[in-house]
Amino acid sequence: MLQEAPTIFQEWLKQSWPQDKTHLYTAVILTCGTTAFYFVLKWLGQKRIKKQIEETRRQRDRGLIEMEKSVQAFKSQNPGIPTGDILSLPLVELVQKLKEDTLSPDVVLYTYMEKALTVTKEVNCVRHFIPECEPFLQQLKKQEEKGLLYGVPISIKDHIGYKGHLTTCGFSHFLDVEGEDSVLVKVLKKQGANPFVFTNVPQSLFNYDCSNVVFGQTVNPLDHKRTPGGSSGGEGALIAGGGSVLGFGSDVGGSIRLPSSFCGLCGLKPTTGRLSVSGVKEPFHLMLILGTIGPMAKDVDSLALCMRAVLCDYMFQLDPTVPPIPFNQEIYSSSTPLRIGYYDTDGYFLLPPCMRRAVHETRKLLQEAGHTLVPFDPSSVDYVIDEIYVKGAFADGGSSLLALFQKDIVDPALKAQVKMLAIPKLVKKVLAKFTKSWFPRLAGQLNALCGVRNVKDMWKIDNELMVYRKKFIEHWRKNKLDVVLCPVLGPAFFLGYPSKILGAISSTMLYNALNFPAGVVPVTTVTEADEEEMAQYQGLYGDSWDRTLKKAVEGAVGLPVAVQCVALPWQEELCLRFMKEVEMLSNKEQQKKFI
Repeated sequence: MLQEAPTIFQEWLKQSWPQDKTHLYTAVILTCGTTAFYFVLKWLGQKRIKKQIEETRRQRDRGLIEMEKSVQAFKSQNPGIPTGDILSLPLVELVQKLKEDTLSPDVVLYTYMEKALTVTKEVNCVRHFIPECEPFLQQLKKQEEKGLLYGVPISIKDHIGYKGHLTTCGFSHFLDVEGEDSVLVKVLKKQGANPFVFTNVPQSLFNYDCSNVVFGQTVNPLDHKRTPGGSSGGEGALIAGGGSVLGFGSDVGGSIRLPSSFCGLCGLKPTTGRLSVSGVKEPFHLMLILGTIGPMAKDVDSLALCMRAVLCDYMFQLDPTVPPIPFNQEIYSSSTPLRIGYYDTDGYFLLPPCMRRAVHETRKLLQEAGHTLVPFDPSSVDYVIDEIYVKGAFADGGSSLLALFQKDIVDPALKAQVKMLAIPKLVKKVLAKFTKSWFPRLAGQLNALCGVRNVKDMWKIDNELMVYRKKFIEHWRKNKLDVVLCPVLGPAFFLGYPSKILGAISSTMLYNALNFPAGVVPVTTVTEADEEEMAQYQGLYGDSWDRTLKKAVEGAVGLPVAVQCVALPWQEELCLRFMKEVEMLSNKEQQKKFI
């Protein structure tokens, strides 16, 4: 029987294998032809993308050259401008001098243009120059009333619409020119502000590094080996470098607060809906977790002045979907003692020792100043991050975002993130089950990235979010809190690390899910003692994410350390008032150390 086996196999092969090989050859040729055609199309697509990238870069470079020529022409006609004095002025003082005509808007504009050029040559933070800022100076002089931001040069994030300019979101194929100004730009102009540059962002905006294949990597002006954060990283780098006195970013998971933390700035994420986002482009629409725009600057008074300026009748007229709630100066100026909740960890991701130290030192300063501090526990943060934020934001399993990357060349800084999105749903589920016992946070995110099965599940997540928000507010009110003090991720990471530990931003993501206003204030710097303590850091789980965090922040002595300040929805003025109190007390404490 065994001897007959080869003969039986040969007979089966003769019957199965076509004697007339014409069909076989045809199939092989078709397969090879189709494969070759696919690769030719892919090659042509890559060639077209690279051509687009080169042309867009040339446009940017031509704009920066024109910007430099304008500066030099102005300086040759106006020698001896005290640029150092102008750049050192806080926004409030700068506006006062502009209104008093002791400074002219053109002197201030060209001073900041020159500084922005210097900064971007060092850190690559300016995406494009806005040449319309020059003729706008003439319009400013014709305005009957000087707005609250009269003559202030302002920087805006890549995706905030300005007529005649690109909004790229960091993609090479998002190269449409805007047909009109966004509502924000219209309001800023009405108040006398003069947008003069766009700032760089990470590809897709869904990352807290700042790199894309079109305009490259933006680095932190405080340490060029580190990221400025993202996605408003270009804003953070430009303002921290002194090239802008006021900027606007956006925030859907920490994109204003993280660059502010990494670059030593103040930044405010308002309640979604408080400011108009009409004309602000997004790579794709999120259903449950909504983004918002907000200001970034070097001090809290600048943020408050900016909010007072944009929360005006003109914005409410342009966008009737925005609730007509003007800025309440009385709340911001109040000195009534506050009842403040605080915590140093959210129970999901243990932040570096310096960030937790900042919370406790700030808590002590606030107590000494007469405020009441109450321990506060933000419960079930792991549930919010996985089952509400990630699952709600990526209800389609990340396919919409992945499709955008597939039309482009993926930036090296985002490859780890894109690879995770590209894992098939079944494989994600298997990996989640396999890793749950020894890597529970990764397992939770893998499960969440599988998305939802149907609309019913989507409504279920929406209901769970409402229930969680209600319980969170009840817990807040049970403790009779005005505001909450908590940590924010930092110090600045080394380049390339943000995409490796997306879960590290739980401290900011929580308040996007809740839709609470939240701001960041720098209060101290990393010390040698912090570094020594960080050397012993194990994190909450001792897993790969904790080990990666340890590498991401090592060697950070001297870099800024911030805290996060939170208020209930629609209470931006109270949030800013709390931020101002933290800033004032921290500044006093720092001054004592130098006496």
